[in-house]
Amino acid sequence: MSMSDPISDFLTRIRNAVKAGKKSIDMPSSKFKEAITSILKDSAFIEDYSVAENEKKFRMLNIRLKYHGGDSVILGLRKISKPGIRRYVGAEDLPRVRNGMGIAIISTSKGLMTDKQARKNNIGGEVVCEIW
Repeated sequence: MSMSDPISDFLTRIRNAVKAGKKSIDMPSSKFKEAITSILKDSAFIEDYSVAENEKKFRMLNIRLKYHGGDSVILGLRKISKPGIRRYVGAEDLPRVRNGMGIAIISTSKGLMTDKQARKNNIGGEVVCEIW
């Protein structure tokens, strides 16, 4: 069975792991998922991540989730652009997530970046997801 939206699957796996109180999760890797995970680490939403090949030579992404006082640092995740409906914004229309307490991940011509970085560089793009 082929997956129509691997990024939604990626976000759902993280959301489910947080609700179950898991310390880490494994999932199939891609460059796009690794870039999103790198942004999550830089924004202090996760502890760390690693990429390794399994016995069948598939790259697997391992994400160690971050908890503070028993509660997850990630309170919510939401996919914005979907396969049927893409959402593009200009530099002046970049979203603010939870009044700046969260981040929006934007796919720009300069690569993936947070809404704050895109605002600083004055470029728009596709709004991939929001995390708070």
